[in-house]
Amino acid sequence: MLEYAYLIVLCPLLGCLINGLLGRRLPKVLVSLVACGSVAASFVVAALCFYELAHLAPAQRVDPGLVQATVFCWIPVGTLQANFATLADPLAIVMCLVVSGVGLLIHIYSVGYMGDDPDYPRYFTYLNLFAGSMLLLVLASNFLVFFVGWELVGLCSYLLIGFWFEREAAAAAGLKAFVVNRIGDFGFLVGILTIFALFGTLDFGAVFKDAASRSYPGDPWMLAITLLLFMGATGKSAQIPLYVWLPDAMEGPTPVSALIHAATMVTAGVYMVARCSVLYALAPASLVVVGAIGAATALYAASIAMTQYDLKRVLAYSTISQIGYMFLACGVGAFAAGIFHLMTHAFFKALLFLCAGAVMHALHGELDIRRMGRLSKHLPLTWRTFWVACLAIAGVPIFAGFFSKDEILWSAFSRGGALGLACWIVGAAAALMTAFYMFRLYYLVFRGQSHISDEDREHLREAPASMALPLVLLAILCVVGGFVWLPFWERGQVFEGFLQPVFAPALALMGGEHGLHAAPLEAAVTAVSVLLALAGIYLAYRAYVLSPDLTQRIKQALGGFYRLVYDKYRVDELYTAGVVNPGHRLSQWFWQFVDDKVIDAAVLGLATACRQFGEGLRYTQTGYVRHYALATVLGAAAILIYCLVR
Repeated sequence: MLEYAYLIVLCPLLGCLINGLLGRRLPKVLVSLVACGSVAASFVVAALCFYELAHLAPAQRVDPGLVQATVFCWIPVGTLQANFATLADPLAIVMCLVVSGVGLLIHIYSVGYMGDDPDYPRYFTYLNLFAGSMLLLVLASNFLVFFVGWELVGLCSYLLIGFWFEREAAAAAGLKAFVVNRIGDFGFLVGILTIFALFGTLDFGAVFKDAASRSYPGDPWMLAITLLLFMGATGKSAQIPLYVWLPDAMEGPTPVSALIHAATMVTAGVYMVARCSVLYALAPASLVVVGAIGAATALYAASIAMTQYDLKRVLAYSTISQIGYMFLACGVGAFAAGIFHLMTHAFFKALLFLCAGAVMHALHGELDIRRMGRLSKHLPLTWRTFWVACLAIAGVPIFAGFFSKDEILWSAFSRGGALGLACWIVGAAAALMTAFYMFRLYYLVFRGQSHISDEDREHLREAPASMALPLVLLAILCVVGGFVWLPFWERGQVFEGFLQPVFAPALALMGGEHGLHAAPLEAAVTAVSVLLALAGIYLAYRAYVLSPDLTQRIKQALGGFYRLVYDKYRVDELYTAGVVNPGHRLSQWFWQFVDDKVIDAAVLGLATACRQFGEGLRYTQTGYVRHYALATVLGAAAILIYCLVR
């Protein structure tokens, strides 16, 4: 089945093509079936590929002869031989299951959420294209095809964030996402070109094998390549300093936000770092940068989420923070733990956004959590599933987020050194803040005092079945999804063991598993993280249920610092003053001086000179024969004189 992995990409792209060309002529039921059925087909193929991989020996799971398949020869130009080929190894198939599985639930949810939208076919056309683009990125076997998928997910995010383009805010948010990602993608493209210049190929297997044999840890070329690639990751995965597009991306439909945050766009950068683990293993300084940026982003975004009142914006900053956790894991060499957190994050973040959509559906688009409260009585299913997602993201034991967050914190702590200890401290602080802001959200929306008007309260209704089913399934995954990390019998940790052949070359270059393995110490570190999660939940309960006036006193005590955090550290204003406005003035100068006074003046001056020359020549055409005869005589005389003189 592995040789047919391209069907995972092809199915949603066919769905996009059918709905894009015929959607306006098809009934909504058929549009829904095509959109959802195509992603379901991708999930089935991915599951079959997973089943086949699971029954192979570890070494065979990364054997190019088994997991790599060429669909067609794409660009055979000189030394550049770029095939359109798939790489269906364990890392790619795990990602395909996440993208297609969670993406399918979001597609089903969208049937109810977007049912009344006049552009229903266009929405599902874009959504299928988004899923197909991400799957193309994941299954790519070389950097060129990977870059095509990388750019397509950027295009789809622009189309879907600005889906309601008649709204100025939505159009601006889509443009902002597109422009910010172009900054990161410039570095990413330069990194790919550097790889080709250095290795003469863009094939993953050839590049990683050649790098491992020719380079050495600390190689300046590897440092440059990995930092350039990571520049692209900071844009796609919304990390410092290119995170500013993601909070504004909330202007798109809520299921789009769920797809961007849980299964596509923002996970692309993490997947890229994991895929290029061999290159990063050869650049220890780059791993330090990845870990430091991830840790700083996790803490920074969590602090902003604690102060926001927009329901979806809180979740957006939560995503930025959680993606930071994944980069933190990669930075300390725990690539499998980073991908594991990517998977569990997909479950609870998709559930959180879809629950937010159900709340908005019931409150006619309301997003201000200060105008909510005590919705548990009216939305019992949404309330319970949201509560499960909050427990998962907070890292409460048995829920999925506990296993992945705990593994990341332990990986940072056990590897020792200044970076590991600093990452653990920052990660632990971010875990405390995560539990606090998520249960702050929970108590203000579903508990506490109601701030909903009597008129709105009378019309509160639970989500329809098409929206409720994905909530239930995602809640189940939030409960059981983390158990795949646990060791079963003599086979060891299932998830990590399945991915081990992919990351083994990188870990070998880094010296293997060099962390601590003391069970009592690991239990103590785990206990600390659990206590921090419970402390965050209690602090939120104390501040927003037991003593609601406490928050006002804290705000007054913090004064200007609270205002600074509430204003998102005024980074957008800083970018506007330091980048946008100077860029605008520079473009005006190019327009008024270079364009108008140099380029236009040269073109218009040439045109004016030609016109005036033509007007001068016009007077030689008088229409009188005597003038033409005189000109002929004078010309003949001039020629005769010239011949005599010469």
